[in-house]
Amino acid sequence: MRGGHLLHPVLAIAVVAAFPMQARSGIFGKNQPLPDWAVQANKTRTPDYVKDASAVILYDEYVEAIDATGRPTERERQAIRILKPQGRHNTCAVGYDVDEKINYFRVWTVAADEKQYMAQDTDFVEAGDTQIPVMLSTYKERIAHPPAVDVGATVFCESEEVLRPYMHEKVWRIQNGIPVVFQALEIDLPQGGHHAEAWHSFKAVPGVEVAPGHWRWEVRDMPALDLRDIPSHPEWEALAARMSVQWGDAAVEGKENEWKAVGAWVTGLEADRPQPSPEITAFTQSLIAGAPDFYSKLSRITENIQKNIRYFVVSRGISGFQANHAGDIFRNRYGDCKDKTTLLISMLRVAGINAYYMPVDDRRGIVDPEVPSIYGNHMIAAIEVPADVNDSRLMALAKGHDGRRYLIFDPTNERTPVGNLPAYLQGSYGILSAGPASQVLALPILPPEGNGNERKGSFTLGADGALTGQVDVTHGGSGGAELRLSLKDSDEKERRQALENSVAHDVPGVVLNSFQYVQPAELDKPMELHYKFTAAQYAHSAGPLLLVRPRVVGSDAMAFNDKLRTVPIDLNATGRWRDSFDIALPAGYVVDETPDPVSLDLDFASYHSTVTVKADQLHYERELVVKQVELPASRVADFRKLESAILMDEKGTAVLKKQ
Repeated sequence: MRGGHLLHPVLAIAVVAAFPMQARSGIFGKNQPLPDWAVQANKTRTPDYVKDASAVILYDEYVEAIDATGRPTERERQAIRILKPQGRHNTCAVGYDVDEKINYFRVWTVAADEKQYMAQDTDFVEAGDTQIPVMLSTYKERIAHPPAVDVGATVFCESEEVLRPYMHEKVWRIQNGIPVVFQALEIDLPQGGHHAEAWHSFKAVPGVEVAPGHWRWEVRDMPALDLRDIPSHPEWEALAARMSVQWGDAAVEGKENEWKAVGAWVTGLEADRPQPSPEITAFTQSLIAGAPDFYSKLSRITENIQKNIRYFVVSRGISGFQANHAGDIFRNRYGDCKDKTTLLISMLRVAGINAYYMPVDDRRGIVDPEVPSIYGNHMIAAIEVPADVNDSRLMALAKGHDGRRYLIFDPTNERTPVGNLPAYLQGSYGILSAGPASQVLALPILPPEGNGNERKGSFTLGADGALTGQVDVTHGGSGGAELRLSLKDSDEKERRQALENSVAHDVPGVVLNSFQYVQPAELDKPMELHYKFTAAQYAHSAGPLLLVRPRVVGSDAMAFNDKLRTVPIDLNATGRWRDSFDIALPAGYVVDETPDPVSLDLDFASYHSTVTVKADQLHYERELVVKQVELPASRVADFRKLESAILMDEKGTAVLKKQ
């Protein structure tokens, strides 16, 4: 799935020789004077509240003219003032695909000395779609590198484009990485046309009908969304203010009906795609032959797609939204997220299992249940689970309005077994695209038992402070899946370097003596990691004492600070993480002092740790359990309490003394 085109305020600007407007000509400019709207926008005073920004958008206006078929033609006018040298990277671009057409794209600059310049053909470049490395795409951007862009200059951009004929929605992004003084959106509907609107992270602004069927919304003084120095924050786009407006069949009354219309559109778009070919039917029947139960059938099909259908994107126009036919995907052995979902639905049909398309976004919080929209970047499957099936391995269950249960599964994720769910999807929302039964569904948050790891370490400490030992780790759930994926994309040298760097974060000067990853063929079996290391100066001498940290490797602490918190706290994933370490003491030493135990129980997490002495060994044990994936900003005190407890425990020191 992909979104539409928009301003890109962080694209780098090339250094271009600048000449006065009268001396330049080209296919884009034709020496046109600064238009009246730009002359008026240039008079806008730079507000005091943007003094710390690198640039400011003074004016940004969209006009969507909808024809009788529902196809929009979009005009955008924008003025950007450069306030600091870093702001010179702000420019404008127009994105397009094979089924879109740029009518014009013009750019002017009014320099700090008020001289006017106009960008010509040599000031524009074409860039292909590089957002996904495994992709062939016809989507491109025409990017302006306007002349005379420096501190104090204002850049004016004006474009008109005929957009995709099959998209009847405008996502108006009203918040940027830089402030916006004034912005407006107009929707000019055909006779008898109607629209529906919804707002995300912003109080709704009433539209004004400036002419019959012609609506306008205005927003003033929008601050930048800056998440720097805010640790553990949600995705930028999950927080950024936006408005979605739809027209045509999707513009129905009531959010539930709007979601149903969105899902029905997806259902219609993909209607004939999952039809099983004779080859798919024969192969699937052979694959599930003898399968004793629902889970066995399901896991055989899902693992086959995960292991044998390579992820590769070929995007051309509507194929950015519409899948290929299942027979072609099966024969070619590759496809993108829509294709892998299509083949899954097709094979499940052969097995007598119903499954449906579910558009989502792989960034938690982007899909908003209060904002009906096709806005998202990913496709997964919702697999209907029969009422008589109760299997503890099927954890990722969501319930529809009618009480039916759906197993949420991402066939693009090659390492997460069916029944589990990647952390990036938990706590999100998806659009169950099931024709008249379409609806927005909350994706499940798995219990802690569905994710986590267990570390066990056995070490020997020398009187000189040197530490040697072995660590054995088991990784399960989404954490284990992420480890499997990293191994797939790395060689032995890269794995050693990554592991050594990770251990060195906790144990400076470490030398990795050996390591081994054990990766079971079954995706629902935990990953194992075994490694041995030596650290020459782990413990520190203080006269006759040795200071040693019982928590040898692994950190469970998340970043936090004491600044005022206004955005939610992203806890990443639920899970249970356990450590158990034994350190054999050097001859002639005994434990004189140990860190205090830690015991903290909160509704969203718990943390417990102890340090004990067993004969000539120092034993450290701890457990962290996380039950939620996100906290409201109002819970920041509890979050700091948890992270402070973890951090203090991880830094705790035991004191050894000579007998």
